[in-house]
Amino acid sequence: LLFITILAGSMLNLPLFTLNGEPTNKDEIVEPPSQLPGLIGNIPYTVSTKIMANVGGCVVPVAFCLYLLRHNSLNDLHLSIAVTTVTVLSYATSRRLPGIGIGIPILLAPITAALISMALDPKQAAPLAYISGTMGVLIGADLMHLKDIRKLGVPFASIGGAGSFDGIFITGIVAVLLA
Repeated sequence: LLFITILAGSMLNLPLFTLNGEPTNKDEIVEPPSQLPGLIGNIPYTVSTKIMANVGGCVVPVAFCLYLLRHNSLNDLHLSIAVTTVTVLSYATSRRLPGIGIGIPILLAPITAALISMALDPKQAAPLAYISGTMGVLIGADLMHLKDIRKLGVPFASIGGAGSFDGIFITGIVAVLLA
């Protein structure tokens, strides 16, 4: 049921807010659309980017994390350590890919989430791995890189936008399988 909901939700993006773009270097300059009297030189190219949340790749995985938190007695300290570890790793290893979005090595976060979860709480490793993997990638790779979205030059960006192929979803599922 979760997987079907994620697949169906992958086609839906919920608008959140808009960021004003900024050029990253002198190469991102375009000629003015017309030469007006008194207009000399180039105009910096900026694109405003609409930020959205993909239902299947972001909203449903986060909702499932809330479900797991409610139905499992997880230690708050273990949860904080696991989410923080995956967040820091995700932030450090994710990169801006112009014209595409934010990329992250696909197996690094789920392996880390599974290992840290098994080390901290072997009895609750599966829900801890899913939550720490999902939330760690969401925070570290997506939310902490919102400032980089301004430099991508794209009209929209979707958090969890690859749906069932997004790092948020893949990390949670693979982390559970490994744990």
